Amino acid sequence: MNFPHPMMASVIELALQAGDAILPFWRTGTAVTAKADDSPVTAADLAAHHVILAGLTALDPSIPVLSEEDANIPQDVRAGWQRWWLVDPLDGTKEFISGSEEFTVNIALIENGQVVFGVVSMPTNGRFYVGGTGLGAWRGDKGGSPVAIKVREALAPGESFTVVASRRHSSPEQERLLAGLSASLGELQLTSIGSSLKFCLVAEGAADCYPRLALTSQWDTAAAQGVLEGAGGEVLELSGEPFSYPARESLLNTFFLALPAKAAWREKLLELARA
Repeated sequence: MNFPHPMMASVIELALQAGDAILPFWRTGTAVTAKADDSPVTAADLAAHHVILAGLTALDPSIPVLSEEDANIPQDVRAGWQRWWLVDPLDGTKEFISGSEEFTVNIALIENGQVVFGVVSMPTNGRFYVGGTGLGAWRGDKGGSPVAIKVREALAPGESFTVVASRRHSSPEQERLLAGLSASLGELQLTSIGSSLKFCLVAEGAADCYPRLALTSQWDTAAAQGVLEGAGGEVLELSGEPFSYPARESLLNTFFLALPAKAAWREKLLELARA
């Protein structure tokens, strides 16, 4: 199909190629080393990084790349960027190491701190998600025809309010929020999944919201935020302000809420998150 942004198709293909570079290391007992922040890294992370860096540079050498595996770029340099790529070559390294299929390749184009579009791909099955604000959002499989996706703004009779969460990361604040949602909206259906796939479940209408009141990094969220926004969703600071990617010193994100933009329960979610 003809995607609405001229670089979307090329970036989808690049994300799938990075997935192909990851797979030879999956479930093979590949060595794990620790980075300075104690997070794990494997040869698969680095192999995908090199594929993506080469591909994005060939696509447009004028656009700089900020990747989890090459993030030591001074803030004063990044502050001069108007447009850049924000990349996680292997999101969900812990899932990858454990043998789970729930890891992804994340590539986002950022302009003036806002996500233009993002691509999330699943190396194990060739599935990908792509989208951006004002552009739409799609789910596709390698070799197949992409289908448009959109958020679920209202529950059908008999459906439960579904909250997607991380298997590995929670916090007291997040547990309080879930308790408040349950008291307001009834019994919750909790869905746990790894990596940026949490956003994608909301984007395709399989879940209602993804609250994250625990730490993430910019490359964990940007690509899937693009998918969600293209599908009619939004990502908000707890203040209610749109979630963005300024060139600040720290590459850690603040807490956020991912949800359908027109959800009837939007204000209640914000109220509970601030409590």
